[in-house]
Amino acid sequence: MIIDCHGHYTTAPEALQTFRAAQIAGLSDASLPSPLEPNISDDEIRTSLENAQLKFSRERGTDVTIFSPRASAMAHHIGTEATSIAWARACNDLIARVCELYPRNFVGVAQLPQSTGADLAASIRELERTVNELGFIGANLNPDPSGGHWNSPPLTDKFWYPLYEKMVELDVPAMVHVSASCNPNFHATGAHYINADTTAFMQFISADLFVDFPTLRFIIPHGGGAVPYHWGRYRGLAQDMKRPPLEESVLKNVFFDTCVYHMPGIELLFKVIPPENILFGSEMVGAVRGIDPRTGFNYDDTKRYIEALGLDDATRTKIYEGNALRVYPRLRSRLGSAIS
Repeated sequence: MIIDCHGHYTTAPEALQTFRAAQIAGLSDASLPSPLEPNISDDEIRTSLENAQLKFSRERGTDVTIFSPRASAMAHHIGTEATSIAWARACNDLIARVCELYPRNFVGVAQLPQSTGADLAASIRELERTVNELGFIGANLNPDPSGGHWNSPPLTDKFWYPLYEKMVELDVPAMVHVSASCNPNFHATGAHYINADTTAFMQFISADLFVDFPTLRFIIPHGGGAVPYHWGRYRGLAQDMKRPPLEESVLKNVFFDTCVYHMPGIELLFKVIPPENILFGSEMVGAVRGIDPRTGFNYDDTKRYIEALGLDDATRTKIYEGNALRVYPRLRSRLGSAIS
């Protein structure tokens, strides 16, 4: 089985964005009524997926996608906490419907209703709801709800501990994933995403978070940002700070996906990061949707890169299936007999 750990509903029916537009309009005009929940039919959901994610998955030979709402649309910097709560609930409920329609193809991961300046109580409630009621197996955690201004505490700060306690209780991981950037210095997918991946890793090696939470698990997407390329820098910084080696302090709890869109980048990832810490992912359909003129294939067809590495069978199984089942323990029961 080939499990894609990183998929977003980037092709959701237009009614979802209509709801969001009405929500945003109401922030500047209190006379407008609260928007009604999106009215989306099962056929609209099927059409949105059959012509995109499912079509590509079948063509590329992947089986299951760990699926969450569109990351760039989380936009936790917009509106109030109430705005984020309503928006997260609408998005998560739609993901749940996708998983009900295609239980062998998609498994849900939650958007949390984070909001600048708010505590995490609402996010904890939504995590509980989506895991216990909707059958989700994890969440996306935005380390920068401000959208590019970075005014939240580091991920190792005790501010985040109530959420981590709930993650440990539920035995679910989080993918560290920022959203849209409202700071013009940072292009969302080309800069802000990669900055956040790299920043999160540096935060993790700087503190004792995993001493306090030894079973807490994070996935750093997009191949870990700049981390694999600068592995020697991080080893050296940890040494200078009198921190434990990265293999002891971080790699028991932090994992990386394969959303790296060229062969040399994938080769570097596998040279630097142990295979036990790599999960197959494509982010399809996501940040880069075009075809690479040098290869004739989509940039985000990451399975082609993995196959070209010439991995042995045991390692390939870890990347495609085993590591995802270990990092997302609830995934096994969701897939049931589909697991080989």
